[in-house]
Amino acid sequence: MQSQSSIALALLCALAVTAGAARAETGTAVAPAAAMAPPVEPTGPLSLEAALGLALSANPELSAATNELRAVEGAVIQAGLLPNPEISTSIEDTQNRATRSTTVQLGQRLELGGKRAARIATAESGREVAAADLAARRLETRATVVGAFFDVLVAQERVQQADDLLALAGRATLTAGRRVAAGKVSPVEETRARVAEAAARIELNQARADLAVARKRLAATWGSAQARFSLAEGRTDALPGLLSDDALARRLEAAPALLRWRHEVARFTAQAELEKARRLPDVTVSVGAKRAEELGRNQAIVGFSVPFPLFDRNQGTLLEALRRADKARDELRAAELRLGADASQNQERLKALLADVRTLQQEILPGARSAYDAASKGFELGKFSFLEVLDAQRTFFQARAQYLKSLSDAHRSAADLERVLGAITLPSSVMADRP
Repeated sequence: MQSQSSIALALLCALAVTAGAARAETGTAVAPAAAMAPPVEPTGPLSLEAALGLALSANPELSAATNELRAVEGAVIQAGLLPNPEISTSIEDTQNRATRSTTVQLGQRLELGGKRAARIATAESGREVAAADLAARRLETRATVVGAFFDVLVAQERVQQADDLLALAGRATLTAGRRVAAGKVSPVEETRARVAEAAARIELNQARADLAVARKRLAATWGSAQARFSLAEGRTDALPGLLSDDALARRLEAAPALLRWRHEVARFTAQAELEKARRLPDVTVSVGAKRAEELGRNQAIVGFSVPFPLFDRNQGTLLEALRRADKARDELRAAELRLGADASQNQERLKALLADVRTLQQEILPGARSAYDAASKGFELGKFSFLEVLDAQRTFFQARAQYLKSLSDAHRSAADLERVLGAITLPSSVMADRP
């Protein structure tokens, strides 16, 4: 009876140690991550650097990708753990104490064929994929912020342009009214001036609505429903630079999106190696003791067991892993072709837009402005009709609107190129106030 009590006590101690280790491991592994602090949004002017800082620290999608990487760290830890030992006990002939025998055994499974190393390699490749996804998400967020920020800058310019147009239309209405009162022109001229002023007022209201939408879109990049900043600080005419063909090819080769697919190929290749290793069965060794009451003595027990791979040789899972590795290689090639085409299209589009912007800056806008000023002055002096003023005014403001649109499209194309290739260096003057 004393020997049975000793065996039972040893079994309870082993179970208590195992449970304590499990509780300690659980308490360490599942500690909750610290909650993301809400961003401190400025109520005054907002620079591009500040907008990027807010988005990169508080964007919900970026936070989700960060937590995914933290979760995969747990898979890496789990992959490196050894199999747990097993303890078992059995009692034979429970009715007759004189012939009863009690057995206690401790078994340990030994992994063969490099399974643990292959499992760790697979988990680490998964971690690299999650890290690449996080880097790609950061680039996506950065490009979105840059595009949204320049949309706000351009929308502010459009509001200023519409406000100038309304002021000019108001002065034209006053001038037309004075000339009608003096009997120099027909009252139709004043009516036309008032219609043009009303159209300018509608244009201003639309520009203000577009600005409000652009501000909300920018604030949404850092998870805010309302924009609290007063205005975006920067210069819309701070044009992005162009990459040479060689630089574009080098940047494309190291693009984060391609890096992600290369890690994906490595992950599925490692998974295939793991499934190959699992074809070799593991060995379980055990040691223990048996108390035979009929003989009145304890007996040592040594055991050895190994599965016999007659039917299940892991052939199906291995075939699946090999085909998924082939699929990952095909997806890498498809991503290379797709990203190469996207980069080339954005590069060519950016070249064309920059050429348009320079033409508008150097040729079209100065000429349209000069023609409008001359027509306005001539109308005040009675040399031109109001229709000629309206035509010159329409030409100038259409050119100005096309200039702003080309600037907006250029910055958006540069942001799309950044999304493909990685972070780009923005012009330093983009951070400066417009003179």
